[in-house]
Amino acid sequence: MNNNNRWLNVLPYTISIVLLLSLFAFQRASNTETLSYGKFMNLIESKTLEQVTIAEHSTVLEVSGTYVDGNKNTKTFKATIPNTEVINNNLMTILAEKVKDGNITINNPYQENYLMEAIFQLVPMALLVGFALYMVTRMNNAGSNRAFDFTKSKAKLESNIKVRFDDVAGCDEEKEEMAEIIEYLRNPDKFTKMGAHVPKGILLFGNPGTGKTLLAKAVAGEADVPFYSISGSDFVELYVGVGAGRVRDMFKKAMSTAPSIIFIDEIDAVGRQRGAGLGGGNDEREQTLNELLVQMDGISENLGVVVIAATNRPDVLDPALLRPGRFDRQITVSLPDKNGRKEILKVHARNKNLAEDVDLEALAARTPGFSGADLENVLNEAAILAVRAKRDVITLEDLDEAVDRTMGGPAKKSRKYTDKEKRLVATHEAGHAVVGIYKEDANIVQKVTIIPRGMAGGYNLMTPKEDNMFVSTKNELLAQITGLMGGRVAEELVLGEISTGASNDLEKATKIAKAMVNEYGMSSLGPIQYESNSGNVFLGRDYTSNKNYSDTVAFEIDQEVRKIVNEAYEEAKTIIKKHRKDLDNIVKELLEHETLTKEDLDNIVKHGQKNPKIEQEKEA
Repeated sequence: MNNNNRWLNVLPYTISIVLLLSLFAFQRASNTETLSYGKFMNLIESKTLEQVTIAEHSTVLEVSGTYVDGNKNTKTFKATIPNTEVINNNLMTILAEKVKDGNITINNPYQENYLMEAIFQLVPMALLVGFALYMVTRMNNAGSNRAFDFTKSKAKLESNIKVRFDDVAGCDEEKEEMAEIIEYLRNPDKFTKMGAHVPKGILLFGNPGTGKTLLAKAVAGEADVPFYSISGSDFVELYVGVGAGRVRDMFKKAMSTAPSIIFIDEIDAVGRQRGAGLGGGNDEREQTLNELLVQMDGISENLGVVVIAATNRPDVLDPALLRPGRFDRQITVSLPDKNGRKEILKVHARNKNLAEDVDLEALAARTPGFSGADLENVLNEAAILAVRAKRDVITLEDLDEAVDRTMGGPAKKSRKYTDKEKRLVATHEAGHAVVGIYKEDANIVQKVTIIPRGMAGGYNLMTPKEDNMFVSTKNELLAQITGLMGGRVAEELVLGEISTGASNDLEKATKIAKAMVNEYGMSSLGPIQYESNSGNVFLGRDYTSNKNYSDTVAFEIDQEVRKIVNEAYEEAKTIIKKHRKDLDNIVKELLEHETLTKEDLDNIVKHGQKNPKIEQEKEA
């Protein structure tokens, strides 16, 4: 089969060479001048012939040869004349005088090889026909190959992966769970002897950017096995059965190179619940899912193929996919805590030139809720800013601006405030800051700025005293609502009017208050959950959320939500009235400096100004 393919590959070049030779022969023949009897006689009477060849037939004479024209160029001619005795005698007499050195050749036509002439005439035609047949056959083979390739897996095989567990930070517990997979891929007999088997499938789920794909690659890198990666959307096609064929082909390839890892990213694209939705099922997607279930059942314990999948939406996956024997281990990859963020920053800072005074631990404390991808982006943005400023190292200023860019976008420094707008924004942000400073259980105010970013005219960077990864107390939630009300209250008390700047604050405060009443049971209505987030994900949660209460209870819920928000508003008003002097000082400094840090705010609260020591030295 390989030899035939080799000859087929050489055939087009052979045909091309023969056709070029035939073309040259045709070109040479086209340069020969064909003469009539009269022109031939005039030629031999007026020109000196260099060479003549005569082929005598029964009725005609075929004469060919060369002569020199007036420009001393040698030309070729041929002519056919009647074969009569008179003409023959006269021709020979004239040629004897005109042909140089008597260079006359007489051929016997009966000795010519007609077979060779026929072959030379037929070969070019045969080659053209063969070339046409070759092209048609190749096109048909290509079409059939594409038909077979259509069902081939699109999984990309990656070998010699350089990612290791040292490159994955902030998820130590997750790495411990995955370490067993590495040991199994390296030494499966160790588990077989104990009668144990490692899970066939591992499902990683969590927020975007938490390192699910990186963790899967690290497992393959540590185990040093082939890594087949594919997205769930690569299985789904227009035609029914194509996705199922790709699943079969993917598992076939993985088994042929076992031990190996199959990584399916965004598996919710193909693993959604079957038969759900208003429009009925999707036959292609459901058949693909069915084939995936069958193939995972078919992986026996000693084949050495482990399936790792990642998704941000585990709630939409089909229950059959999550049962033991398929994805029987489910690992939540959470957002990193403070220590995790510090380790992630260390990993991504390996190739960065940081200034000596850069404190990654302080940066980790300022970035609660940031994922690993967010932290990588912070350091990358800081590096870009350092290059833009033509600095050799990344400074604290670059990192501070990078954090702000990640949270709110680039600063709109070209946007010019009117004096009225600037004072309004400064008053609003100062209100948030004062409540954050004096309200117990409130988040720590790290930074206040009136430089516009994105859709916001300014913002407060507030971080919790401790990383609360899972739970929040009632007092903490009430403190959040009170802090959100601070901007609106400050506008009302200082400026005597309110603006649209608090719209986002009101939205967040209302959402927290509703959750406290409906979900957390933190109101006078008692420890009862009136709403849940278990709505139908295919129809939209907001439209199908479960409301297990009557219209009377709905009225009471509205009253409780209003009560929580109004009480927080009044408390914020009390705090700001009590500390009005601090509010005015913060507004004054914001109007002058536009950005204040936690240290600046501490100085303003204690001394009434941002830089008290410097000011005292100037006065002295």
